[in-house]
Amino acid sequence: MRKEYDFSKSRKNPYSKELKKTVTIRLGNDVISYFKQLAEEIGLPYQQLINLYLRDCASHKKKLNLKWAA
Repeated sequence: MRKEYDFSKSRKNPYSKELKKTVTIRLGNDVISYFKQLAEEIGLPYQQLINLYLRDCASHKKKLNLKWAA
């Protein structure tokens, strides 16, 4: 190993914008249980499954149909 490295000609990672970002989100226990059970059946980590589901909603521009009681 060298004692020093020259990074003057290095460039920024072109894929860094595509990396995942850590966020804090509050989900109900029932939602977490549902995705954990589904993830176990499929064989994926539940966080990855939630990410895939949300990505699908975003790409298809799905909107939630909510009607509040009067």
